[in-house]
Amino acid sequence: GFSLKVTAEVNAPRARVFAALTERVGAWWSSSHTYSGSAANMRIEPQAGGCFCETWPNGGVRHMTVTHVMAPDMLVLNGGLGPLGTMGVAGALQWTLKEQDGRTTLVVSYNVGGYAPAGFTALAPLVDGVLAEQVTRLKTFVETGRPQ
Repeated sequence: GFSLKVTAEVNAPRARVFAALTERVGAWWSSSHTYSGSAANMRIEPQAGGCFCETWPNGGVRHMTVTHVMAPDMLVLNGGLGPLGTMGVAGALQWTLKEQDGRTTLVVSYNVGGYAPAGFTALAPLVDGVLAEQVTRLKTFVETGRPQ
């Protein structure tokens, strides 16, 4: 398996960052990292058992399941993002938000373990890049208010 960690300083209070994370995922998630081709089809239900899902006519994907919500401090989702969802893996994606002086430190960690036929050596850097891109897009969306 592998562990990834991405950190960003967001110039906004954590309640605003958490709201964007959970209520506006379609405004900042990259459409190029969806099955439907449109981030507008993405949603996160911020409650235990909630769905990080993507739906479109005649199809849909449950990317992850929400396991912990401690708004606005933490959100934890379990499952495999992207191609990991079709492998024999388990993953925990944790979003932690800490506020100081009106700014939020966002720490995102993703721990993945299980079986991948070719191993994780080539896969981990790709997942890291996708995760870093999403964190940057969330930060930019929160700070500018403009969909990415």
